[in-house]
Amino acid sequence: MRASRGMGDINPSKMPKAKRVQRRDSTDFERFAEGGSVTPAWQRAEGKSESGGLNAAGRASYNRANPGKPGLKAPQPEGGPRKKSFCARMSGMKKKMTSAKTANDPDSRINKSLRAWKC
Repeated sequence: MRASRGMGDINPSKMPKAKRVQRRDSTDFERFAEGGSVTPAWQRAEGKSESGGLNAAGRASYNRANPGKPGLKAPQPEGGPRKKSFCARMSGMKKKMTSAKTANDPDSRINKSLRAWKC
């Protein structure tokens, strides 16, 4: 016969996971209360940089929306391992995943971000 050992018998992998609650800014709450949709700044124009990529508000919004990820950082156009990796990855995307029209358009998001990183 097996004796009860209290809480030691509970298997943590079988317990339900706790849900994360996303905090909203007061401006998002007001916009939602007025009937507008609430989308993070990184998906709207005010979170995007004119020179390509995301601005500080867009990066902060993305980091709040994705708390388990390491977080987005500012561009590193001066050099370093992040620049080398970014330029290699984005140049490959430009070749494989864009149309000829987008690849040649100086105002496309991918070309703006490559210029911002000085690739």
